[in-house]
Amino acid sequence: MNNYKFIISGGGTGGHIYPAIAIANELKARHPDAEFLFVGASDRMEMEKVPQAGYEIEGLWISGIQRKLTLKNLLFPFKLISSLWKATKIVNRVKPDVVIGTGGFASGPLLRVASGKGIPCVLQEQNSYPGITNRLLAGKARKICVAYDGLERFFPAEKIVKTGNPVRQDLLDVRTKRVEALEFFQLQPGKKVLLVLGGSLGARAINELVKKHLSLFREKDVQVLWQCGKLYYEEFEKYTDNTIRVHAFINQMALAYAAADVVISRAGAGSVSELSIVGKPVIFIPSPHVAEDHQTRNALAVTEKNAAVLIREKDLDSNFEKEFTALIASEERQRELGENIRKLALPDATGDIADEIEKCIRKEK
Repeated sequence: MNNYKFIISGGGTGGHIYPAIAIANELKARHPDAEFLFVGASDRMEMEKVPQAGYEIEGLWISGIQRKLTLKNLLFPFKLISSLWKATKIVNRVKPDVVIGTGGFASGPLLRVASGKGIPCVLQEQNSYPGITNRLLAGKARKICVAYDGLERFFPAEKIVKTGNPVRQDLLDVRTKRVEALEFFQLQPGKKVLLVLGGSLGARAINELVKKHLSLFREKDVQVLWQCGKLYYEEFEKYTDNTIRVHAFINQMALAYAAADVVISRAGAGSVSELSIVGKPVIFIPSPHVAEDHQTRNALAVTEKNAAVLIREKDLDSNFEKEFTALIASEERQRELGENIRKLALPDATGDIADEIEKCIRKEK
């Protein structure tokens, strides 16, 4: 048994943090005696989420560059120097066998330092349009694990391995849990269920859309399982009744997917990967407020294969009712979208990423 040392860096958003934790869990299962250290940005959510998952984390004083002139931008050179200095101390102290980056500001200084010392580095890119940190680090990485085709535009082709994004393993058998799911959420069998997801914090545009169309859903005899987000729960919980179930956050996501006939969702990389595995018809409403509009690009990569419906926020008023009504009325269309999105699933992603990490280590030995 090998006593490997892993440093993993990724954060800023759940889309970078949860894949990092999933990769760590897979490596820990394979190498129980291995040592793990996460490195994140000192003021971001990874400083809370990683310890909750049972791992040690150290923070760097780092952030991105704002698009307009701000105090943060003036501080950026000092933050970068500070982060490179601390990253050097961490790498020298830990002496890792490999460093893994899943995106986010903190992974930049860390992987820059590690690669400069000849330590093998592996990147995991969740999106169809890579973040700036991973694009800058690509030349230094040994392997780049991706979830979409066509990333040769951004990364050296010889380094790319299409693995998919890490997802929760309990999603693999949701089709057997329909009865349990309906009972758990107190939904009626025999009626369609619409699952609405706007992310853990919620999405104003999606919540307003659902509120506006509650009468349409009742008219179509559709039950709604609505994760409105903790920022909006006090505002929208009053709409709960015997067919509308409003939740701040749904912890039992496997059961939520099992209950759903149709899903409305943002198009973050993790959501797209999960929805591909569960194989349900989806209406994607990408957030227009994310870097490089990457959610729209993620959704387009699916809809171009006739595997989902895409409605941009600016088109909701004109298109939503027509698109939803057509989808909910057609069992054939629902089945077609579900089957097509399932073809895009890569359920072994976490294990395949761990395989690539182990290959990098073995080459060094």
